[in-house]
Amino acid sequence: MTRHADIPRPIRSGIVIVDPERGTPQRVIVLQFNPDTLERSLAPQAAGGGGEGGESGGDRNEALRLKGPAQETWKFTAEIDSTDQLEVAAPDGIHPQLAALEMLVHPTTAQIRENSRLTKKGAIEISPIEKPLTLFSWGSKRVMPVRLTELSVNESAFDVNLNPMRAALSIGMKVLSVSDLPAGHRGAELYMAHLAQKERLAGMAAGGGLGSLGLAGRDLGAGGVPRGLGAGVPRAGGTGSGTSTAGRG
Repeated sequence: MTRHADIPRPIRSGIVIVDPERGTPQRVIVLQFNPDTLERSLAPQAAGGGGEGGESGGDRNEALRLKGPAQETWKFTAEIDSTDQLEVAAPDGIHPQLAALEMLVHPTTAQIRENSRLTKKGAIEISPIEKPLTLFSWGSKRVMPVRLTELSVNESAFDVNLNPMRAALSIGMKVLSVSDLPAGHRGAELYMAHLAQKERLAGMAAGGGLGSLGLAGRDLGAGGVPRGLGAGVPRAGGTGSGTSTAGRG
């Protein structure tokens, strides 16, 4: 079946391995199928240190302050399937695709050998192995530095040589913000671009009005309790009973 020229080619999601010094892509891992669902979680970095379960804690003056960007995590399921492409020679099945993703959480053999060499030479301190900068791309409006926090593989089909032919991967990622990366790091700059994109999109959202909330014509500043919100709250100097004149017309 021929493809109509006016139908846009779908954009794939994927992972880009970037040289943090030069900023050049070292490898691009394109997901075969875009996940059907995404689970995203944002945890605010509150300066007040409020307790869990709604309990207050910390300095009241810090209740509305943030220490930095929210901690954001992503979870999704990626699928790899070569069973519908059996006419294409694949002597290793989907081993290469799986290995490319798994190497995102493994150090290389060269890095391990180098650390072993330094240990044998009596180096007092061995720095943890640093991986290249990893970006996750979900369309042009979501490109962000990430660190893989979870990679679970469920293989469900094999060829006669037991090479995997189909697999589902549960992938968890933490978005790396300026709170996670050193100042001047290329990843920090890319996160700032990602955050600026959020700001632009937020500015495009249609704003509502107080009338939609039943608060039209009310001053929400100090002393301006909207109609209905003062019910049951005694006025200053009142008796504190459940009956209050606040909010009466």
